[in-house]
Formats: sequence, structure tokens, C-alpha cells
Amino acid sequence: MSLSGKVALVTGGSKGIGLAIAHALARAGAAVAVAARNAADLEQAADELRTAGARVSSVVCDVTDTEQVNRLAPNIYEKLGPIDILVNNAGIAGSHKFVGHPDELWERLLRVNLTGTYNVCKAIVPDMVERRWGRVINIASIASKAGGRYMVAYTASKHGVLGLTRALAVELLPYNITVNAICPGYVDTPMTEETIANIVRLTGRSEAEARKSIEGMSPQNRLIEPEEVAAVAVMLATETAKGITGQAINVDGGAVMF
Repeated sequence: MSLSGKVALVTGGSKGIGLAIAHALARAGAAVAVAARNAADLEQAADELRTAGARVSSVVCDVTDTEQVNRLAPNIYEKLGPIDILVNNAGIAGSHKFVGHPDELWERLLRVNLTGTYNVCKAIVPDMVERRWGRVINIASIASKAGGRYMVAYTASKHGVLGLTRALAVELLPYNITVNAICPGYVDTPMTEETIANIVRLTGRSEAEARKSIEGMSPQNRLIEPEEVAAVAVMLATETAKGITGQAINVDGGAVMF
């Protein structure tokens, strides 16, 4: 599954799933641009990728800031070339019971997870249309398909990402551009560590007990590894996957089977 000659952009690419995807795309031969908000984390990720032999560029970008997003494509084009593969991975999590749910939490999760994905697609896709080839891969969640207790804002935002994925897939069919979503369960990343810490804080359970409760949400009783998500992203990015579009592929140990 060679991606030699392709240029990929991974948002939220400084850690976790995003960094794993950046490494996997680079190993497949792509030049990789990683974008994230934290400059220090981003430069560390870029150094790690360079050490592994990748042709890489890093761009500080907040996906909720349209001015920053609109500078992404020209910046990457200058350093690596036009973007063939877009991986919308930037996202945040948060939880709260619905009664008394903070409006700020609702607005923040939709702004980052859904509007951020929209912003980056709007900035990058027109050039793909002009060149009549592209791959858009949105990192959604099994929360795109099923509700979760105390996760109304996160679930709504990820359902929105899936709707955006499907609508774009239909609209971009004539241009040889595929648009798909990957829907992970709980992945062994810093974001999940934050979730575990939140459970400890709110319930008084030990870290081990909190981790076990998260692992138990998968029929395989484990966290998904970032590399498992990355492998699906690489597959979707290839020419061989040209017949796969508008799909939402679960990587969750069998938790959600639709």
C-alpha cells in the first residue's frame, strides 16, 4: 500500500492517534505535515518523525481559528507540495451529566470536533477538487453511532462528524475524492488517560479500577492501540481503496457492530 509521492496533512498530529497515523503514512511513503495547537508538542512530534526518516513539516494551527486554518494549505504547499490526503484528527473530549450541563462545554466540543473538521475540509478540499483526486479521513468515534452516558456534547459532535463525512462523500464523488470516517473505541492515548483521571476525581475509584472500567467497555476487554487506527487510515488513503467512500469503519474490539 504505497503512498509514495503523496502529501498528507494530519491535524492533531502531535500525539496519540494523530502521531501514530503520521508515522504510518510516512512509512507508506507519504510526505507528512502535522498540525496542532501546542508548538512544543508539535516540534517534538516533528523531530520524532524526522528521526524515523520522514519528510515532514509542522504547522501550529487551531482548527477553530479560520485565519490559521486558511494558512495551512499555502504553508504546506510551499514546503511539501499540494495536499493529497487529509486526516482530520484534531479533537477534544469532555463529559457531564445532562442536568446542569455547562453551555460552554457543549459549545467548545462542537466548535473543535465538528466545526474544526468543517473548517479544515473547507480550506483543503477545493484544491483536491481542482486536481480531481483526494482522500479525506475523519477520525470520529463509536460515539458517532451510539449514545454514551454523560457524553451528550461529545456524542452530538461526533454524530455531526459522521453526517459531514457522508454528505461530503456524496458531493465529492465526481472528483475521485473519497471521504470516510474511522470510529475508534477507547484508545490508549493521553486523551483516554484524562478520561481515567476524571473518573478517579469524580468517583473516588482507584486509577486501576477506572482503567478496568474503560477496558471493560470493549468485548475484548482492552484499549485499542493507536497503531490499529493508523493502519485503517493508511488503507483508506491508498488508490486501492478508491471504492470505499461514505463509510464509518469501527475500530473498537466489537463494541458497536453497525
